[in-house]
Amino acid sequence: MPSAALAFKPTPMKDVLCIGSVLWDVIGRASAVMRVGSDVPGRITRIPGGVAMNIAMTLRRFGVRPVLLTAIGRDEEGDELITAAARLGMETGYVYRSEDLPTDVYMAIEGANGLIAAIADAHSLEAADAKILTPLRDGRLGSAAAPYAGQIALDGNLTEELLRDIAQSPLFANADLRVAPASPGKAKRLMPLLDSANATIYVNLEEAGLLCNAMFETAPEAAAALLQRGAASILVTDGGRAAAHAGASGVLTATPPEVLVTRVTGAGDTFMAAHMAAEARGDAPDVALNAALRAAAVYVSGDVPS
Repeated sequence: MPSAALAFKPTPMKDVLCIGSVLWDVIGRASAVMRVGSDVPGRITRIPGGVAMNIAMTLRRFGVRPVLLTAIGRDEEGDELITAAARLGMETGYVYRSEDLPTDVYMAIEGANGLIAAIADAHSLEAADAKILTPLRDGRLGSAAAPYAGQIALDGNLTEELLRDIAQSPLFANADLRVAPASPGKAKRLMPLLDSANATIYVNLEEAGLLCNAMFETAPEAAAALLQRGAASILVTDGGRAAAHAGASGVLTATPPEVLVTRVTGAGDTFMAAHMAAEARGDAPDVALNAALRAAAVYVSGDVPS
């Protein structure tokens, strides 16, 4: 499929808050099929990453100014990360900078057969906890009397306790919440937000199964089950197979474009950001779903920068 058919469309949007992990991604990629114990040549990169950052970078390509709410250390790595984020067009003035917590890092190995293994060290974000939300309560971005009313992207690297507080907090009562679990291992952290009327949840097939304590064969089946469990709006992806969006209008399905996969880390975050942008510009649910799948296909094919 020609790259022009998968091009991004500009989106007239207000600022979007991106709350969660902003860290360094250290990614090792090899063109060979890998297994446990493999030792092969490849490329190793270090780039700005983390779920909140990946979402922010995609939103930026749609002309949005992402506002980062996260924890970044006052170490050398943190200073470099702040500089990189600002250069990419992020608003970093609300970031919590810790004197005693190091900057977080994510490490992954990818082969021709996909993601082999990954470790996310987001301990500083977890330790900072509710401190990263201070601008939402002190009047700079909102307050309990005048809550922030725009789109907010949340990621599951926040602690379960903080996510539970967010689900009940008046600071988020007027927000359009968009929530991703960060990884299957953190999917169950989203349970407090699952039945929030103002939340849209983005998961893959495995994460959907973990939220339902069940195994699903397809994304539409999983989306329907999560809808029955109280989700107001749920999107389920399944790699190159059909994805689904379940909401008030029922369950919609769409199949991603076929592309040569060159990377996988960050694909789900790209899907989420592209869907947020599509809905913000007023696209119908089926159009928004297809736009998000096209954006993710562009990303995994390597046609846009990391």
